[in-house]
Formats: sequence, structure tokens, C-alpha cells
Amino acid sequence: MSPSILLIILLILAYAGFYAGKRRAVACVEGKVKILHSLPGFYGFYVSLWSVIPALLVTLIWLIAEPAWITHAVTAQLPEEMINLPPERLNLVLNDVRNVVNGSTLATQTDSVILDAAGHYQSLQSLSHWLLVFVAMGLSLACMWISCQRIHQHYRARNAVEKAVTGGMVICSTIAIFTTVGIVSSVAYESFLFFQSVPVFDFLFGLEWSPQTAMRSDQVGSSGAFGAIPLFTGTLLVSFIAMLVAVPIGLMSAIYLSEFAGPTFRASAKPTLEILAGIPTVVYGFFAALTVAPFIRETGESMGLSVSSESALAAGLVMGVMIIPFVSSLSDDVINAVPQSLRDGAYALGATQAETIKQIIFPAALPGIVGSILLAVSRAIGETMILVMAAGLSANLTFNPFEAVTTVTVQIVTLLVGDQEFDSPKTLAAFALGLVLFVVTLMLNVLALYIVRKYREQYE
Repeated sequence: MSPSILLIILLILAYAGFYAGKRRAVACVEGKVKILHSLPGFYGFYVSLWSVIPALLVTLIWLIAEPAWITHAVTAQLPEEMINLPPERLNLVLNDVRNVVNGSTLATQTDSVILDAAGHYQSLQSLSHWLLVFVAMGLSLACMWISCQRIHQHYRARNAVEKAVTGGMVICSTIAIFTTVGIVSSVAYESFLFFQSVPVFDFLFGLEWSPQTAMRSDQVGSSGAFGAIPLFTGTLLVSFIAMLVAVPIGLMSAIYLSEFAGPTFRASAKPTLEILAGIPTVVYGFFAALTVAPFIRETGESMGLSVSSESALAAGLVMGVMIIPFVSSLSDDVINAVPQSLRDGAYALGATQAETIKQIIFPAALPGIVGSILLAVSRAIGETMILVMAAGLSANLTFNPFEAVTTVTVQIVTLLVGDQEFDSPKTLAAFALGLVLFVVTLMLNVLALYIVRKYREQYE
């Protein structure tokens, strides 16, 4: 029996435990549910949680320990000459056994010893799964019976359920936090290895980016150049163009939807505008590369300008369209959060609607609007696909929007595509770029949250 079927069985037992606990609580007070400490549903949830959580924990621990136990048992049955192989070669043999078990390798193409070991592995795996089913179901039924026996009139089932739910939320929060810490730690460690080869100052303030390292010391260009200034310049240029598009359009649309549009139009226009945020970025990339970039190049050439086939302007314009829903939706929510009493006060003093928006609503909502714009900037800095397809790969140190540029995210993708050597500065440079990008976006997000909280404190 597979673990997925066992999970379904445990969920069914939890469902049965809910009704068993509920009926047990009602039966204890002979139907007078008002004298119970908690509602009958809490007693059901109490039994249900006891029916499933211990069994799930045992299942999880069992499944984690199972491969090591089976591998040890299979290894002990191998011929003596295989057992005495060096560890790395023994691991290859065990991988062959697992490939046969998983069906990745045809049994007809495998040695008879491997086939025998694979058969032994499968039999142990099957035995382990059946033992797991027996233990988990037995534990679930036992916990269900014990928890039912603890139910009486004064038992505080609600408190127990709330403690369990609180513990679950703490565990989920801890997992999220440690996941973030793990990601940042791994990036920081690889970045530390990179900075052992390339000085931090040269990386942060260097003006040339050419991360080509040679395999031989006498090869031309073996030193490489890891100055990140051209990459961050390209990132800022494209982000600036995108915000020039997104901020005015998104902000004006938010003001119109919140202050001028009727309820019917607003109910249909806002979801339609937010659809733009759900379009895959690769579609925006196609649009930028096949439609916007050729149009800009042809228009520029007709005016006597030199325009690259891939330019920062094309990528920035399309990225700005993609970011419009972020600015519009967040700003709309912030403007609607302005207390109606401020509007009523302005109208009572004789202000027009335009004056009320300009003098009252917009200043009141400004910190929230600034926070939404900073969040949109973070989104623009982290965008990749549109830039890969429309901005180019040339690390030009330029502010000319008609030239091809490259950004931090594009270079990270480029450095990590294909065969990699994780002891090479060329590959490790991707982690250093990612670390700097993480720090920049983190600072923008913290600044946005600070502004929003300050605004909230002033008006509550």
C-alpha cells in the first residue's frame, strides 16, 4: 500500500473521529449541550486532531528513516566483493538497484546480482509499507479511543483545539522563516566563495562586466571582469522607464476608479485591469520582442536615430504595462481607505471634487501610494523574462534607452544556464549578484512597509 493511500485512510479516520467526539460529548450530557464547556463541534475537532496528528508524525518519521534502513539491509545481502568496494563505487551499485526498483533501468539490461538486490529491496519496501499502515492505523484508532474517553461535561475541548491550531500556525511560521533563512544562507555562502576570488570593491564598483574565465592560465581573457556597475545601470534604466509608464497610468486609473467611476463600471473595470497581472511574463516578452521592439526601431530609424533591435526602451515600456495593475490596485485600496469623514468635511467647506482629491484625499493617501510604488519598483527590479527577450545581453554602461542593455536578473540566468562549475568565479558571480539584488529589494520592501505603517498610525 502506497503512503498516499495511507494518507487518505488517516483523513477518513479523522473524519470519523470528528463525529465520534461530537456524539460522545452530546451523550455525556444526555443531549443538554448548553451545560457543556465547549460547543460539541470542538469535541469533534479535538478527537479528530488526536486521530490524525500522532499518526501523521509517525508516518513522516517512518518514511524519512525507511530508505536508510532498507539500503542497509540490501547492502548486507550483497556479495562480499561488492560490500568491500570503496564507498563511492558502492553508492553507484546501490543507485543501480534503486533505478531498477523505480523502473528507470530495464531489468533485462542489468546484472543478475543487481536484479536480486532490487527484488530484495522491493520486498523490504513492501513489508515496510504494510507495517507502516498497521502501525499508523492502530495508533490513530488508539488515540481516537483515548481522546473519546477523556471527554466529559467540564472538559475544555475548545482550549485544547485552540492550542493545537496555534501550535500548527507557529510551526508553519517557523518553516517559512527557516526556509527564508536557508535560502539567504546558501546564497551568502556561495557569495562568500566568490568574494574570495574577486574583491568586493571590484565587484560593486567595477565598470566592466565580462565574466568569461578560461580553463587554462595562458588563455586570452582568463582573468575575466566582474564589475557589476553596467548590470545595475541597465536594471535601473529599464526599471525607470517601466515606472514612467506604470506610475502615471496606474495612479490615474486608481483615482478614477475610486473617486469618479460608478459602482457598476468599477465592479467590471478593476478585475479587468487586474487581469494584466495574471498574464505570464513570457507572453509580455513575446509582445516586447515581436511587436514593440520592431516598432520602436522602425520609428527611430525613420527619424534618423540609431536604435538597436533589442533596447531598454522596448523592455521598459512592456514591463511598465505589466506593472500597472500593481500600482493601480494597491493605490485604489489605499485611496478607498481614506476616511469618508475627510471627504464630507471638504465638501461641507465648499470644496469641489477635484479640490477634495488634490488637497485632501491624495495627501492623506500619499504614504500608501508611495508604498505601492516602491513595491512595484521591487517587482520591476526582479523581473527576468521580458528582459531576456527584449533588452538584450550586452553589458553596456549607458543611459541611452535605444541601446541594448542587460540587467542583474538576466545575467544570473545566463550564468546558470548549461554545464556549470561551482568552483568557478563565473558561476559563483550569479550568487553574488543575487545577494546584492536581494539586499536592494529587501531595503525597498522595508521602506515601503515603514511608510505604510507610519501612514496607518497617523489616521487610526
